[in-house]
Amino acid sequence: MMRSTFWILLLFGLGSGLGLSFQRPVAVQSKWKAPAWADTLKNPYANRVEEALKMGERIYQQQCAVCHGPRGRGDGPAGMALNPRPADLTSKAVQAQTDGALFWKISEGRGAMPAFKGMLSEAERWQVVTYVRTLARK
Repeated sequence: MMRSTFWILLLFGLGSGLGLSFQRPVAVQSKWKAPAWADTLKNPYANRVEEALKMGERIYQQQCAVCHGPRGRGDGPAGMALNPRPADLTSKAVQAQTDGALFWKISEGRGAMPAFKGMLSEAERWQVVTYVRTLARK
């Protein structure tokens, strides 16, 4: 028993000393890009923001915050266990995307993120997009 403990400790000691990692590998995932046609989709709430925000926030807090966090920073309790982690919705990379691209991603999902087109109406998904735009300012 003592000998096996010695070899295990030696192996981990050498591994860490050589910069080797015995952790679970991080999933390599390509950058998530919406199709070009999604950029042409127009947010019907673009000129009716106030109308969409209350409902968009309610839906976001019920459906999205568990992974993306209450303020959209990708730090929700369920998101911590995901690999890759949920996007930080306040980031410049996310906020630079068109409303249509965000709508498409919310609709279609990817990996651990469900496709919300089967759970939320089209209007509700646009309301969430409208609310996500406010997260960078919070």
